[in-house]
Amino acid sequence: MAFLSVLLLVLAFFVGSLPLGHWLLSRMGVDPRVNNAYNLGVENVLRRVGPGLAAASAGLDFSKGFLAVLMASSLGSRELCVLAALAAYLGHLNPPRALYGGVPPRGRGNLVLFGVLAGLAVAGGVNFWIAALPVVVYAAVVGYWGYVSAATVLGLLAFALLVAVSPLGIPAKLGALGLLVAATWRFKENLGRILDGTEPRVGEDVPVAGKRDDQVVTAFMIHPMTLENFWVTRRFSWMKPLVERGVISEASVRHMAANLRPMKIGELHGIKTNEGKEIRCYLLSSPLLPDVFTSDPDLATRRAIEGARLAQELGAEVFGLGAFWSVVGNKGVDVQAAVPDLTITNGGAYTSGTVKAAIPGILHHFQETGRDLGQATAGIVGANGVVAFGIARTIAPQVGKVIMIGRDMERLERSAATLRRAVKDTEIVTTTSYDTLREADLIFSATSDPNPVIFPQHVKPGAWIFDEGRPADVHESVLDVPGVRVIPGGVVRPPGGMTSNIDLQFGEGAVPACLAETLIIAATGEHHRKSLGPQTLTENINFFVEQAERLGFQVVD
Repeated sequence: MAFLSVLLLVLAFFVGSLPLGHWLLSRMGVDPRVNNAYNLGVENVLRRVGPGLAAASAGLDFSKGFLAVLMASSLGSRELCVLAALAAYLGHLNPPRALYGGVPPRGRGNLVLFGVLAGLAVAGGVNFWIAALPVVVYAAVVGYWGYVSAATVLGLLAFALLVAVSPLGIPAKLGALGLLVAATWRFKENLGRILDGTEPRVGEDVPVAGKRDDQVVTAFMIHPMTLENFWVTRRFSWMKPLVERGVISEASVRHMAANLRPMKIGELHGIKTNEGKEIRCYLLSSPLLPDVFTSDPDLATRRAIEGARLAQELGAEVFGLGAFWSVVGNKGVDVQAAVPDLTITNGGAYTSGTVKAAIPGILHHFQETGRDLGQATAGIVGANGVVAFGIARTIAPQVGKVIMIGRDMERLERSAATLRRAVKDTEIVTTTSYDTLREADLIFSATSDPNPVIFPQHVKPGAWIFDEGRPADVHESVLDVPGVRVIPGGVVRPPGGMTSNIDLQFGEGAVPACLAETLIIAATGEHHRKSLGPQTLTENINFFVEQAERLGFQVVD
């Protein structure tokens, strides 16, 4: 008897893991991962897949749960029926990878749950009302609140409580509790979105690429710059007092962050171009802190790829890599290779474009103060980077001396050699010391450092500083140096009046230029203009500057 019970549970797990709906959709040329009702909404799935195919796939998933319980009922044990229900659901949620290949689907198994409840009612595994009331709770929560994920968890909570007070044995009670725990874990991302206010309700118009001619959908990957940024989202805000009181250590938070897959934490609303096209943007995050991108680049690349897949599942057509994400995977090249059907950009072209657009005005106004630009010394901070080197290349012919500051002397010297060949009359100096900035009349800074790198001791009175770094490279105390002028760079205000549930820390209604590039690509449909790898084409820089002006994007100065 024990052997047959174990065998039936194994069979129930196997039946639950069979990718019947997945196979059906795949054979009909439909990618189940990107046509998932839990991301796109039922209405979008019906529109993209068709009611017939959607119903057939749902029916196959339902039948898996129903059959698994029916098989277990052959031994006449009600407890075994409930355990078989759990086994079938776990099989659906965690199928053997060999059945799906490298990327298993992300379905939540509601149809399997309906199937096991129907099987329990028909086979007599539980009292009819114990199986029926969870469905009633589910329908009531969906009807009143509109959240499918919450309805599923509350329905299974009702089931677990009913089984707990029933005369069924301990195995059945543990099986019912296991269903609740498994569903809660599977729906954790959706429950987090409910807390953050980004989970769509049943019946809401969920934006999807290609759904409307006047709307495009994008996604953008962000990450916390400091530990404090963890508390921005409501799903993690409960941790703040515990960390402050020492109940949870910073090491624990970091460990948790390293194990979290990318999640949707926010949205940008209200962006509309001068031509009337609406741009929707999902904000995704895998909460890695800046040092992780250096200490574990493989993890960062893996998370970026997972973020791209999530963006695709959410219906986005362009995915932008922000902050330190922009440098992972060979500056996005490896991410694009892993998710070839989605346009991915690191935002470098328009970031360079905002700088290119700002520099002539800065130099002109500098000269208007009566200073000789040809005799001036310019300091370039972060000169190992693409943007800062682009600045150096632009201003080198116009000043007397350029000081290139970076962390990698070997790379700095290679870049400096390129400049010296192009601009023979300008003195080019390379260094890793910020103290040399004391010579500079003009300072251009574009680093990815999460903390300020320029302080009062680095700046002489009267210096002008163009700060492209985000977060800012210039410490606020620098403003106390007499005559110093700090000019922020790389901040763009999209057209239409943008709102967001997340503070991006660029000012109200403003975004970084790399995010703006993501929006512009989607709005124009010029997907081949994406920025990938270390090189940025001049024609693409010019394209984004021109299109940004046409669409209504404004550089904040």
